[in-house]
Amino acid sequence: MGKISTSELREEVISILKTVIDPEIHVDIFELGLIYGIDIKEGGEVYILMTFTSFLCPFADMLIQQVELGVEGIDWVKSLEIDITYDPPWTEAMMSEEARLEVGLL
Repeated sequence: MGKISTSELREEVISILKTVIDPEIHVDIFELGLIYGIDIKEGGEVYILMTFTSFLCPFADMLIQQVELGVEGIDWVKSLEIDITYDPPWTEAMMSEEARLEVGLL
């Protein structure tokens, strides 16, 4: 297995996150603004800070599982830690322009 830079691994992680679709809004969780932070350490340690559209999101477990399966499936990822936060609470303003266009907010 070759070596990958932390910036390249970050792009791989983002690519995976863009495949995880929120089933209620039908937009990927990255463009939706649910990913508050991604930290990549040398050696393939990945930390993701994320939230949900609401505290009572019925799909929270499913979304976490999809993130875990996808990110842990990247060859260069040695460990993954996911933390959930509700501070600050998610709002539609956190959505990318692309996501807002997709759901008709622009």
